[in-house]
Amino acid sequence: MSGIIVREAVAGDIGVIHDFIVALADYERLAHAVKADRERLAHYLFGPRPMAEVLIAEHDGAAIGFALFFHNFSTFEGRPGIYLEDLFVLPQTRGLGAGKALLARLAQLAVERDCARLEWSVLDWNAPSIAFYHTLGARPMDEWTVQRVDGDALAALAAS
Repeated sequence: MSGIIVREAVAGDIGVIHDFIVALADYERLAHAVKADRERLAHYLFGPRPMAEVLIAEHDGAAIGFALFFHNFSTFEGRPGIYLEDLFVLPQTRGLGAGKALLARLAQLAVERDCARLEWSVLDWNAPSIAFYHTLGARPMDEWTVQRVDGDALAALAAS
């Protein structure tokens, strides 16, 4: 991980954060799903009530990856956790250690903040990432499935 610096993002990083989100969506074949724009991201990441945090990985002074995360809470543990929403490293810079450096910093934050766990989801077809996560000690939670309510279904549920 030599030469990799991980730092907290600041408001001036909105452009690079947005670019990483677009690149990640493209990699995951979900470019059509990106609705986030820089203004919305700035509001929710750096506004009066931030809803998530971002770490930026740099190599030789250039941003090459990011991790966007937020806190959740385990009722069984009675403690917070960190949920990693997105982790992305530019394809041409993979292998330099940025992904591991970002995850290591997230683990450090989890320990510093007395979190019970660090969790994330990964697309089931993303074998390279899954293999990488296993080398770090991550294990799949196969007994759980993700459920989602959004769009019209969310509005209908809220109105019921």
